[in-house]
Amino acid sequence: MAHTFEELVAKQRAADEAHARVLHLRDSYGAPTAAPWSQAQSDTYETAWRAWRDLARDAQAALTDYAKDEGRPRNAVEADVRRAAETPEETPGTASEEPPSGDG
Repeated sequence: MAHTFEELVAKQRAADEAHARVLHLRDSYGAPTAAPWSQAQSDTYETAWRAWRDLARDAQAALTDYAKDEGRPRNAVEADVRRAAETPEETPGTASEEPPSGDG
């Protein structure tokens, strides 16, 4: 399946968000060895961890396919995707423009 660079960035962002969710849950719940988690906490964490794993796997597979299709080194494509995924998305109409001044 052919992927665009923008799709790769979106996939990476989704995986990063899922990973952040896993880390947040782990920080919120504390270490399971310090105080046992409830069944609901365990289920929530397991679901979040699986979502992260699946999203990361899909992003990596798409990245490999894209690099192969483009004839580029995979690690270079991955670096470009990660760099782009870390950059905040610009929504149309939110570009930083100077407001018109009223002096004039």
